[in-house]
Amino acid sequence: MRDMLLIALFAFLGAAGAGVLGAGALWLLRRRSLTASVSVVAAVAVTAMFAGTLAVAQAMFLSSHDLSVVTTVVAMAAVVSLATALLLGRWVVARSRELARAARDFGDGGDFSAPEGPVTAELADLSRELAATSAKLAESRDRERALESSRRELVAWISHDLRTPLAGLRAMSEALEDGVAADPDRYLRQIRTEVERLNDMVGDLFELSRIHAGTLTLSPSRMSLYDLIGDALAGADPLAREHGVRLVGDRIVAVPVEVDGREMSRVLGNLLVNAIRRTPADGTVAVAAERSADGVVLSVTDGCGGIPEEDLPRVFDTGWRGTHARTPPAGAGLGLAIVRGIVEAHQGRAAVRNVSGGCRFEVTLPMAEG
Repeated sequence: MRDMLLIALFAFLGAAGAGVLGAGALWLLRRRSLTASVSVVAAVAVTAMFAGTLAVAQAMFLSSHDLSVVTTVVAMAAVVSLATALLLGRWVVARSRELARAARDFGDGGDFSAPEGPVTAELADLSRELAATSAKLAESRDRERALESSRRELVAWISHDLRTPLAGLRAMSEALEDGVAADPDRYLRQIRTEVERLNDMVGDLFELSRIHAGTLTLSPSRMSLYDLIGDALAGADPLAREHGVRLVGDRIVAVPVEVDGREMSRVLGNLLVNAIRRTPADGTVAVAAERSADGVVLSVTDGCGGIPEEDLPRVFDTGWRGTHARTPPAGAGLGLAIVRGIVEAHQGRAAVRNVSGGCRFEVTLPMAEG
Protein backbone atom coordinates (compact mmCIF):
# COMPACT_ATOMS: atom_id res chain seq x y z
CA MET A 1 0.00 0.00 0.00
CA ARG A 2 2.87 2.36 0.87
CA ASP A 3 4.48 1.80 -2.56
CA MET A 4 1.19 2.60 -4.31
CA LEU A 5 0.83 5.82 -2.38
CA LEU A 6 4.34 6.86 -3.33
CA ILE A 7 3.68 6.05 -7.00
CA ALA A 8 0.46 8.11 -6.91
CA LEU A 9 2.28 11.00 -5.24
CA PHE A 10 5.15 11.07 -7.76
CA ALA A 11 2.72 10.73 -10.67
CA PHE A 12 0.58 13.57 -9.31
CA LEU A 13 3.57 15.88 -8.82
CA GLY A 14 4.79 15.27 -12.36
CA ALA A 15 1.32 15.73 -13.86
CA ALA A 16 0.66 18.82 -11.73
CA GLY A 17 3.82 20.47 -13.08
CA ALA A 18 2.64 19.87 -16.64
CA GLY A 19 -0.83 21.15 -15.74
CA VAL A 20 0.54 24.40 -14.33
CA LEU A 21 2.61 24.98 -17.46
CA GLY A 22 -0.45 24.19 -19.61
CA ALA A 23 -2.62 26.64 -17.68
CA GLY A 24 -0.01 29.33 -18.22
CA ALA A 25 0.08 28.56 -21.94
CA LEU A 26 -3.72 28.71 -22.18
CA TRP A 27 -3.75 32.11 -20.43
CA LEU A 28 -1.15 33.45 -22.88
CA LEU A 29 -3.10 32.06 -25.85
CA ARG A 30 -6.57 33.06 -24.57
CA ARG A 31 -7.07 35.52 -27.47
CA ARG A 32 -5.74 33.19 -30.16
CA SER A 33 -7.58 30.68 -32.30
CA LEU A 34 -9.48 27.77 -30.78
CA THR A 35 -7.13 25.43 -32.62
CA ALA A 36 -4.20 26.62 -30.50
CA SER A 37 -6.15 26.13 -27.27
CA VAL A 38 -7.28 22.62 -28.21
CA SER A 39 -3.72 21.73 -29.16
CA VAL A 40 -2.45 22.98 -25.81
CA VAL A 41 -5.06 20.86 -23.98
CA ALA A 42 -3.98 17.77 -25.91
CA ALA A 43 -0.32 18.54 -25.27
CA VAL A 44 -0.97 19.04 -21.55
CA ALA A 45 -2.72 15.67 -21.34
CA VAL A 46 0.18 13.84 -22.99
CA THR A 47 2.85 15.84 -21.14
CA ALA A 48 1.15 15.19 -17.81
CA MET A 49 1.14 11.48 -18.50
CA PHE A 50 4.77 11.57 -19.62
CA ALA A 51 5.89 13.70 -16.63
CA GLY A 52 4.09 11.41 -14.18
CA THR A 53 5.56 8.32 -15.81
CA LEU A 54 9.05 9.83 -15.78
CA ALA A 55 8.76 10.81 -12.11
CA VAL A 56 7.65 7.29 -11.15
CA ALA A 57 10.39 5.74 -13.28
CA GLN A 58 13.08 7.83 -11.60
CA ALA A 59 11.74 7.03 -8.13
CA MET A 60 11.53 3.31 -8.81
CA PHE A 61 14.88 3.19 -10.65
CA LEU A 62 13.57 1.58 -13.80
CA SER A 63 16.07 0.41 -16.37
CA SER A 64 16.96 2.66 -19.27
CA HIS A 65 15.44 0.16 -21.68
CA ASP A 66 12.08 0.20 -19.90
CA LEU A 67 12.21 4.00 -19.72
CA SER A 68 12.88 4.30 -23.45
CA VAL A 69 9.95 1.96 -24.19
CA VAL A 70 7.62 4.07 -22.06
CA THR A 71 8.95 7.26 -23.65
CA THR A 72 8.35 5.91 -27.16
CA VAL A 73 4.77 4.91 -26.31
CA VAL A 74 4.07 8.33 -24.84
CA ALA A 75 5.62 10.07 -27.86
CA MET A 76 3.38 8.13 -30.26
CA ALA A 77 0.37 9.00 -28.11
CA ALA A 78 1.43 12.65 -28.23
CA VAL A 79 1.62 12.63 -32.04
CA VAL A 80 -1.85 11.09 -32.40
CA SER A 81 -3.36 13.40 -29.74
CA LEU A 82 -1.92 16.56 -31.30
CA ALA A 83 -3.05 15.53 -34.79
CA THR A 84 -6.58 14.85 -33.50
CA ALA A 85 -6.62 18.17 -31.61
CA LEU A 86 -5.49 20.05 -34.71
CA LEU A 87 -8.21 18.44 -36.85
CA LEU A 88 -10.87 19.15 -34.23
CA GLY A 89 -9.72 22.74 -33.78
CA ARG A 90 -9.63 23.45 -37.53
CA TRP A 91 -13.10 21.92 -37.97
CA VAL A 92 -14.63 23.99 -35.15
CA VAL A 93 -12.88 27.16 -36.37
CA ALA A 94 -14.13 26.58 -39.92
CA ARG A 95 -17.71 26.16 -38.69
CA SER A 96 -17.36 29.24 -36.49
CA ARG A 97 -16.17 31.32 -39.44
CA GLU A 98 -19.08 30.15 -41.57
CA LEU A 99 -21.43 31.13 -38.76
CA ALA A 100 -19.73 34.52 -38.45
CA ARG A 101 -20.15 35.17 -42.20
CA ALA A 102 -23.82 34.23 -41.99
CA ALA A 103 -24.29 36.53 -38.99
CA ARG A 104 -22.53 39.36 -40.85
CA ASP A 105 -25.00 38.98 -43.74
CA PHE A 106 -28.09 39.52 -41.61
CA GLY A 107 -26.30 42.27 -39.68
CA ASP A 108 -25.95 44.12 -43.00
CA GLY A 109 -29.68 43.95 -43.60
CA GLY A 110 -30.08 40.46 -45.01
CA ASP A 111 -31.64 37.32 -43.59
CA PHE A 112 -29.73 34.78 -41.54
CA SER A 113 -29.19 31.39 -43.17
CA ALA A 114 -27.57 28.74 -41.00
CA PRO A 115 -24.45 27.15 -42.54
CA GLU A 116 -24.96 23.70 -43.96
CA GLY A 117 -23.17 20.69 -42.52
CA PRO A 118 -22.79 19.21 -39.04
CA VAL A 119 -21.86 21.50 -36.16
CA THR A 120 -21.38 21.11 -32.43
CA ALA A 121 -24.35 21.38 -30.10
CA GLU A 122 -23.16 24.78 -28.87
CA LEU A 123 -22.80 26.16 -32.39
CA ALA A 124 -26.22 24.72 -33.29
CA ASP A 125 -27.77 26.54 -30.30
CA LEU A 126 -26.01 29.75 -31.34
CA SER A 127 -27.27 29.31 -34.89
CA ARG A 128 -30.86 28.96 -33.67
CA GLU A 129 -30.52 32.07 -31.52
CA LEU A 130 -29.12 34.01 -34.48
CA ALA A 131 -32.00 32.81 -36.67
CA ALA A 132 -34.52 33.99 -34.07
CA THR A 133 -32.72 37.33 -33.77
CA SER A 134 -32.69 37.68 -37.55
CA ALA A 135 -36.44 37.13 -37.68
CA LYS A 136 -37.00 39.76 -35.00
CA LEU A 137 -34.75 42.23 -36.83
CA ALA A 138 -36.64 41.61 -40.07
CA GLU A 139 -39.94 42.30 -38.31
CA SER A 140 -38.44 45.44 -36.78
CA ARG A 141 -37.19 46.64 -40.17
CA ASP A 142 -40.59 46.02 -41.76
CA ARG A 143 -42.31 47.84 -38.92
CA GLU A 144 -39.88 50.76 -39.18
CA ARG A 145 -40.44 51.01 -42.94
CA ALA A 146 -44.20 50.97 -42.40
CA LEU A 147 -43.93 53.68 -39.74
CA GLU A 148 -41.70 55.80 -41.94
CA SER A 149 -44.11 55.46 -44.85
CA SER A 150 -46.97 56.33 -42.51
CA ARG A 151 -45.11 59.42 -41.25
CA ARG A 152 -44.44 60.62 -44.79
CA GLU A 153 -48.10 60.19 -45.73
CA LEU A 154 -49.17 61.95 -42.55
CA VAL A 155 -46.92 64.94 -43.22
CA ALA A 156 -48.20 65.18 -46.80
CA TRP A 157 -51.85 64.96 -45.79
CA ILE A 158 -51.50 67.29 -42.84
CA SER A 159 -49.76 69.85 -45.05
CA HIS A 160 -52.60 69.64 -47.56
CA ASP A 161 -55.34 69.75 -44.92
CA LEU A 162 -53.78 72.72 -43.17
CA ARG A 163 -53.21 74.64 -46.38
CA THR A 164 -56.88 74.52 -47.39
CA PRO A 165 -58.42 76.15 -44.27
CA LEU A 166 -55.51 78.55 -43.91
CA ALA A 167 -55.99 79.74 -47.49
CA GLY A 168 -59.71 80.23 -46.81
CA LEU A 169 -59.02 82.11 -43.58
CA ARG A 170 -56.57 84.37 -45.35
CA ALA A 171 -59.00 85.14 -48.19
CA MET A 172 -61.89 85.84 -45.81
CA SER A 173 -59.78 88.01 -43.49
CA GLU A 174 -58.52 90.05 -46.45
CA ALA A 175 -62.09 90.48 -47.70
CA LEU A 176 -63.19 91.70 -44.27
CA GLU A 177 -60.17 93.98 -43.99
CA ASP A 178 -60.79 95.54 -47.43
CA GLY A 179 -64.49 95.94 -46.70
CA VAL A 180 -65.58 93.96 -49.77
CA ALA A 181 -67.37 91.17 -47.86
CA ALA A 182 -71.03 91.17 -48.87
CA ASP A 183 -72.10 89.37 -45.67
CA PRO A 184 -69.53 89.95 -42.89
CA ASP A 185 -71.47 87.85 -40.37
CA ARG A 186 -71.37 84.83 -42.68
CA TYR A 187 -67.64 85.31 -43.15
CA LEU A 188 -67.14 85.45 -39.39
CA ARG A 189 -69.15 82.26 -38.89
CA GLN A 190 -67.10 80.54 -41.57
CA ILE A 191 -63.87 81.75 -39.98
CA ARG A 192 -64.96 80.30 -36.66
CA THR A 193 -65.81 76.99 -38.32
CA GLU A 194 -62.38 76.80 -39.94
CA VAL A 195 -60.66 77.72 -36.67
CA GLU A 196 -62.54 74.94 -34.87
CA ARG A 197 -61.52 72.53 -37.61
CA LEU A 198 -57.88 73.53 -37.21
CA ASN A 199 -58.19 73.23 -33.44
CA ASP A 200 -59.54 69.68 -33.79
CA MET A 201 -56.67 68.73 -36.08
CA VAL A 202 -54.08 70.12 -33.67
CA GLY A 203 -55.79 68.31 -30.79
CA ASP A 204 -55.65 65.03 -32.72
CA LEU A 205 -51.96 65.55 -33.49
CA PHE A 206 -51.21 66.26 -29.84
CA GLU A 207 -53.11 63.16 -28.70
CA LEU A 208 -51.35 61.00 -31.30
CA SER A 209 -47.94 62.35 -30.28
CA ARG A 210 -48.65 61.41 -26.65
CA ILE A 211 -49.65 57.91 -27.72
CA HIS A 212 -46.55 57.39 -29.85
CA ALA A 213 -44.28 58.83 -27.17
CA GLY A 214 -45.80 56.55 -24.53
CA THR A 215 -46.79 59.52 -22.35
CA LEU A 216 -50.53 58.94 -22.48
CA THR A 217 -51.56 58.90 -18.82
CA LEU A 218 -54.74 57.02 -17.97
CA SER A 219 -56.94 57.57 -14.93
CA PRO A 220 -59.04 54.40 -14.91
CA SER A 221 -62.19 54.11 -12.89
CA ARG A 222 -64.95 51.54 -12.65
CA MET A 223 -67.97 52.40 -14.81
CA SER A 224 -70.83 50.75 -16.65
CA LEU A 225 -70.69 50.29 -20.40
CA TYR A 226 -74.33 51.28 -20.58
CA ASP A 227 -73.56 54.76 -19.25
CA LEU A 228 -70.44 55.11 -21.37
CA ILE A 229 -72.23 54.25 -24.62
CA GLY A 230 -75.29 56.34 -23.68
CA ASP A 231 -73.13 59.46 -23.28
CA ALA A 232 -71.35 58.78 -26.58
CA LEU A 233 -74.66 58.36 -28.44
CA ALA A 234 -76.01 61.58 -26.96
CA GLY A 235 -72.88 63.45 -28.07
CA ALA A 236 -73.06 62.09 -31.64
CA ASP A 237 -76.82 62.59 -32.08
CA PRO A 238 -76.61 66.16 -33.52
CA LEU A 239 -74.16 65.05 -36.22
CA ALA A 240 -76.33 62.02 -37.04
CA ARG A 241 -79.40 64.25 -37.43
CA GLU A 242 -77.45 66.60 -39.68
CA HIS A 243 -76.49 63.69 -41.95
CA GLY A 244 -79.87 61.99 -41.74
CA VAL A 245 -78.43 58.87 -40.11
CA ARG A 246 -80.21 56.79 -37.47
CA LEU A 247 -78.29 55.87 -34.31
CA VAL A 248 -79.22 52.55 -32.74
CA GLY A 249 -77.92 51.45 -29.37
CA ASP A 250 -79.38 48.03 -28.62
CA ARG A 251 -77.83 44.81 -27.36
CA ILE A 252 -75.78 46.71 -24.79
CA VAL A 253 -74.73 44.52 -21.87
CA ALA A 254 -74.44 46.53 -18.65
CA VAL A 255 -71.11 45.09 -17.51
CA PRO A 256 -68.50 47.04 -15.53
CA VAL A 257 -65.16 47.98 -17.05
CA GLU A 258 -62.08 49.65 -15.62
CA VAL A 259 -61.28 52.43 -18.12
CA ASP A 260 -60.41 56.09 -18.38
CA GLY A 261 -63.83 57.58 -19.05
CA ARG A 262 -62.51 60.63 -20.93
CA GLU A 263 -60.23 58.67 -23.24
CA MET A 264 -62.75 55.90 -23.87
CA SER A 265 -65.40 58.51 -24.69
CA ARG A 266 -62.98 59.81 -27.29
CA VAL A 267 -62.66 56.31 -28.73
CA LEU A 268 -66.41 55.89 -29.07
CA GLY A 269 -66.80 59.44 -30.35
CA ASN A 270 -64.20 58.91 -33.08
CA LEU A 271 -65.80 55.63 -34.13
CA LEU A 272 -69.29 57.15 -34.22
CA VAL A 273 -68.21 60.26 -36.16
CA ASN A 274 -66.31 58.06 -38.59
CA ALA A 275 -69.36 55.80 -39.05
CA ILE A 276 -71.87 58.67 -39.42
CA ARG A 277 -69.81 60.49 -42.05
CA ARG A 278 -69.47 57.33 -44.13
CA THR A 279 -73.06 56.17 -43.90
CA PRO A 280 -75.46 57.54 -46.54
CA ALA A 281 -78.61 59.42 -45.56
CA ASP A 282 -81.39 57.21 -44.18
CA GLY A 283 -78.72 54.71 -43.18
CA THR A 284 -78.16 53.22 -39.73
CA VAL A 285 -75.22 53.20 -37.35
CA ALA A 286 -75.57 50.53 -34.67
CA VAL A 287 -73.66 50.38 -31.39
CA ALA A 288 -73.51 47.17 -29.35
CA ALA A 289 -71.68 45.79 -26.32
CA GLU A 290 -71.43 42.04 -25.75
CA ARG A 291 -69.52 39.69 -23.50
CA SER A 292 -66.79 37.55 -25.05
CA ALA A 293 -64.18 35.06 -23.93
CA ASP A 294 -61.60 37.86 -23.88
CA GLY A 295 -63.76 40.36 -21.97
CA VAL A 296 -66.30 42.70 -23.51
CA VAL A 297 -66.59 43.78 -27.15
CA LEU A 298 -67.84 47.25 -28.10
CA SER A 299 -68.85 47.44 -31.74
CA VAL A 300 -69.91 50.21 -34.13
CA THR A 301 -71.47 49.04 -37.40
CA ASP A 302 -71.99 51.48 -40.27
CA GLY A 303 -73.47 51.39 -43.77
CA CYS A 304 -70.44 52.58 -45.72
CA GLY A 305 -70.60 49.72 -48.20
CA GLY A 306 -67.46 48.04 -46.94
CA ILE A 307 -63.72 48.54 -47.13
CA PRO A 308 -61.57 46.87 -49.82
CA GLU A 309 -59.99 43.75 -48.38
CA GLU A 310 -56.48 44.94 -49.24
CA ASP A 311 -57.07 48.10 -47.17
CA LEU A 312 -58.36 46.39 -44.02
CA PRO A 313 -54.88 45.85 -42.46
CA ARG A 314 -54.12 49.59 -42.84
CA VAL A 315 -57.32 51.05 -41.46
CA PHE A 316 -55.78 51.90 -38.08
CA ASP A 317 -52.51 53.21 -39.53
CA THR A 318 -51.62 56.84 -38.90
CA GLY A 319 -52.80 59.02 -41.78
CA TRP A 320 -54.78 56.31 -43.57
CA ARG A 321 -57.96 57.57 -45.21
CA GLY A 322 -58.59 55.04 -47.93
CA THR A 323 -59.97 56.01 -51.28
CA HIS A 324 -61.11 59.51 -52.13
CA ALA A 325 -64.73 58.40 -51.84
CA ARG A 326 -64.17 57.51 -48.19
CA THR A 327 -62.26 60.68 -47.30
CA PRO A 328 -64.34 63.02 -45.13
CA PRO A 329 -64.39 66.77 -45.77
CA ALA A 330 -62.35 67.29 -42.59
CA GLY A 331 -59.70 65.40 -40.67
CA ALA A 332 -56.33 63.99 -41.51
CA GLY A 333 -56.85 60.29 -40.99
CA LEU A 334 -55.84 60.38 -37.32
CA GLY A 335 -59.07 59.33 -35.62
CA LEU A 336 -58.71 55.57 -36.02
CA ALA A 337 -54.99 55.66 -35.16
CA ILE A 338 -55.94 57.44 -31.93
CA VAL A 339 -58.62 54.80 -31.30
CA ARG A 340 -56.09 51.98 -31.56
CA GLY A 341 -53.54 53.79 -29.38
CA ILE A 342 -56.02 54.46 -26.58
CA VAL A 343 -57.49 50.94 -26.71
CA GLU A 344 -54.04 49.31 -26.58
CA ALA A 345 -53.14 51.57 -23.64
CA HIS A 346 -56.13 49.93 -21.88
CA GLN A 347 -54.66 46.46 -22.64
CA GLY A 348 -57.33 45.92 -25.28
CA ARG A 349 -57.35 45.64 -29.05
CA ALA A 350 -59.14 47.27 -31.97
CA ALA A 351 -60.22 45.48 -35.14
CA VAL A 352 -62.39 45.98 -38.21
CA ARG A 353 -64.16 43.63 -40.57
CA ASN A 354 -66.65 43.91 -43.39
CA VAL A 355 -70.28 42.99 -42.82
CA SER A 356 -73.32 43.09 -45.07
CA GLY A 357 -73.67 46.65 -46.39
CA GLY A 358 -70.85 48.17 -44.36
CA CYS A 359 -68.12 47.46 -41.86
CA ARG A 360 -67.96 46.72 -38.16
CA PHE A 361 -65.34 48.25 -35.86
CA GLU A 362 -64.77 46.25 -32.71
CA VAL A 363 -63.00 47.28 -29.49
CA THR A 364 -62.22 44.46 -27.07
CA LEU A 365 -61.62 45.48 -23.45
CA PRO A 366 -60.96 43.41 -20.36
CA MET A 367 -63.83 43.33 -17.86
CA ALA A 368 -63.37 44.84 -14.42
CA GLU A 369 -62.36 42.29 -11.81
CA GLY A 370 -64.75 41.48 -9.06
